[in-house]
Amino acid sequence: MYKMICLLAASVLMHSCTKLDQNVYSVVPNQNFWNTPEQIAAGVAPAYASLTNIPDGDYHDLAEIPGDDMIVPARGADWLAAGQWIELWQHKWTATTAQVQAAWSDIYSGIGKINFILSIVNNLNPAPSNLSNINAELKVLRATYYYWAMDLYGNIPLVTSFETDASKLTNTARKDVFTFIEKELKDNIQLVSADVSKSTYGRMTRYGGFCTLAKLYLNAQTYTGAARWQDAADACDSVILSGKYSLQSNYFDNFAVSNDNSVENIFVVPFDRNYISGNNFQMETMHYNNDQNYGVAGGGWNGYCTNAEFYSNFDTSSVYVVKGNNTYRTYNDARAGQFIIGQQYAEAATYPPNTNVLSSSTDASLKIKDAQTGMDLSFYPDFDLISSPDAKFRLAGLRSVKYFPERGVAYNQSNDMVIYRLADVYLMRAEAAVRGGTATSKDLGYVNTIRERAYSGDKTHDWTMGDLTLGNLYKERGRELAWENFRRQDAIRFGTFGQARKPQKDADADDHWQIFPIPANQHTANPKLVQNPGYSPF
Repeated sequence: MYKMICLLAASVLMHSCTKLDQNVYSVVPNQNFWNTPEQIAAGVAPAYASLTNIPDGDYHDLAEIPGDDMIVPARGADWLAAGQWIELWQHKWTATTAQVQAAWSDIYSGIGKINFILSIVNNLNPAPSNLSNINAELKVLRATYYYWAMDLYGNIPLVTSFETDASKLTNTARKDVFTFIEKELKDNIQLVSADVSKSTYGRMTRYGGFCTLAKLYLNAQTYTGAARWQDAADACDSVILSGKYSLQSNYFDNFAVSNDNSVENIFVVPFDRNYISGNNFQMETMHYNNDQNYGVAGGGWNGYCTNAEFYSNFDTSSVYVVKGNNTYRTYNDARAGQFIIGQQYAEAATYPPNTNVLSSSTDASLKIKDAQTGMDLSFYPDFDLISSPDAKFRLAGLRSVKYFPERGVAYNQSNDMVIYRLADVYLMRAEAAVRGGTATSKDLGYVNTIRERAYSGDKTHDWTMGDLTLGNLYKERGRELAWENFRRQDAIRFGTFGQARKPQKDADADDHWQIFPIPANQHTANPKLVQNPGYSPF
């Protein structure tokens, strides 16, 4: 059904780019359309179309690279581009940096589509019988788009009507955008569907709304200057105590090609290699010659990776088994298997990526080579430069197989990408309690449930109450949620965002880097938009 809806949505969006004449609605007039669950789902589908650019697009770049868990080195001319990847890592972006401009457009595209749909559905005569529920779903989703915009850009224009003259808009203060988002969520969450089934898969549910509210409150001190720890904990409880979700027994099943059966994922963006494009995760991170072990058609693009400093947070201790010429490792903490390290071998990698990993072989013929340089394809995490033409630098950085590659596919893999899942809610709940001074054994239990899943049920790695500290929670969030679009936000909240780090990133001189500049192209379209403090005027 979701694929059918997306195809219909694509058709609707195609028309929306041209003149909206009478012929567009001549077959099924709007007032006769919003009557069945299928029609309503198709009617709201365009509101979700822009989400395909959120978990793996320019938003993703802004949400991760300025933190410490993702880096895109310039390997000679590869990924050098106009220098934007280096700018994001070193905190030197400007109002013309490509991702700064594109992420804004992606987010406001979603907001604009929702405003358009709201204008249509609220002028139907007769009104749909469940109009209040349709409005609530759209407004909670719109509040989520605004949460992303406010988190990235701070002082942004608020547009809630399709009739608004965009050229007359100016910035709304970040704290006022916060108030708007909070009210929209609180006013509408209870009217959004509480059903968790295939019929609501990929759509905003009540619990997705509570996740956005929890994120809003968890970062309230950053956004407004006033902490809201108990409110964050309460929003998390609304998800946890619903009983609708539980941890998936295998960590990687939340991200696999067929992850639509996860009992942990709360809000996802569905992708399908035939119907819904945009998930290029495997191409962005894998090397050109990883087709030989991961089956990535044509090889990857040799881009996104992580480095030694972040990787040191993981427990990489392993159990090794020798089989003939080959030695295979199984990581004690499954999450360490999301990054591939060392020599790559021409043997099909198996799922999940934390077990039976071919780590060494006495059969030299199995070694994969970098076809361009002839060097052994061996990934290493410790590097001091962010740009180098050296041949070995093509192998710098560990590549992610968290969203396990889909064999025989180049880009547009079918893994649905996660926006919210229960493990994050558990960690948010524990953090809010620790910060608010209300942590109990219940919060400890949430964290230990995650750790026990990571260690295949082994409780010897459980924490005590003395281990439940902010420093430990920050590291645990890194292990559990790497590359899931929270690291920049987490780094700001935990006070590490402005620190110097390898490679070649100096300490920030001030805090203005905690929000991005208003994009130059938006100011050109509307000169009333005012630049954020600390950035050069337009």
